[in-house]
Amino acid sequence: MTRPGRILVVDDEQGISDFLLFGLRDEGYDVMCARDGEEALELLERFKPHVVLLDIMLPGIDGFEVCRLMKDRARVAIIMLTARDDVTDRVKGLVTGADDYVVKPFSFAELKARIEARFRNQFPELSAVTRVGKFEVDKVQKLIRYEGVALGLSRTEYTLLEILLETPGVALTREQIMSRVWGDDFTGEDNILEVYIRYLRHKLNDTKRQLIRTVRGVGYRVDLQ
Repeated sequence: MTRPGRILVVDDEQGISDFLLFGLRDEGYDVMCARDGEEALELLERFKPHVVLLDIMLPGIDGFEVCRLMKDRARVAIIMLTARDDVTDRVKGLVTGADDYVVKPFSFAELKARIEARFRNQFPELSAVTRVGKFEVDKVQKLIRYEGVALGLSRTEYTLLEILLETPGVALTREQIMSRVWGDDFTGEDNILEVYIRYLRHKLNDTKRQLIRTVRGVGYRVDLQ
């Protein structure tokens, strides 16, 4: 699964940029890097990041001015990065609009936690959305999109597809699915699962895509394309 958030790393040290780029991509984020303030401001418009990891000591426009300009131009969370644990720098960063402050060298686990906090606090609408291949599962609005288009699912259809998307490529047994969607005490029609699988396939135009696969003798799985 991937996360819906976009992160911009602004640092002129190649080693730090690469470390954050690969580490955050492994966490599922969409990440781009800038080497200076001008490139960062350009990517602010083009990439539209949610969170910016911004080094203070940049060539050309310094991090404080970049922070101020970004806050004037966009809804963005900014975490300042610096090698100096100086109270004056921290105060100046916060005054210019920074939302958090991390001193180098830092723990990746701590930085990741601070990034996640920014998403929860400043972009709560994203924390409820999970991407699975070309699917987007919105657990707050209880809807699923495929290739950006809402599928218009009923509550039962949503629950069924959400369960299948939890383990893409792995078949769930009929009993597992029935228990989670309709409960262990369900006494309705025996073919209810097959009926709802047919509904989902119709809404996904699945004759061509074959996203929902029947695994003979087991149950069903979702194959991502």
